[in-house]
Amino acid sequence: MLKGIPTILSPELLKTLAEMGHGDELVIADGNFPAVSCAQRLIRADGHDVPPMLEAILNLFPLDIFVDYPVALMSVVPGDNYSPDVWQVYDKIIRQHEPQFKGFEYMERFAFYERAKSAFAVVATSERARYANLIIKKGLL
Repeated sequence: MLKGIPTILSPELLKTLAEMGHGDELVIADGNFPAVSCAQRLIRADGHDVPPMLEAILNLFPLDIFVDYPVALMSVVPGDNYSPDVWQVYDKIIRQHEPQFKGFEYMERFAFYERAKSAFAVVATSERARYANLIIKKGLL
């Protein structure tokens, strides 16, 4: 057991975060995301939701402040009148860790999937909220 490490972070995820370098991207995926078919490295986080996972990761993971959008979200599909409340939760969590955060990049669904395929890793959660996927880019300490 280590002090100060959020218990939601598995040893496998901690190792992956440590191996990532500046500019590498991590997908934190909801339960509907095609994680197995997109992931170069798949980390299972079954039973967990995205907001507490994002909070725990950002305790250790600096966002890349040298890009306009260090966090990408999957846009709502045209014609779907759904409004993802979870995005406001993400914004609050991110700003607590990175006060200079400028906002999200919004990506079309299939473009998001393609970008996810080149991400360093995918963390597959059990999040049930729709459009709850995000990609975060690692920065410098």
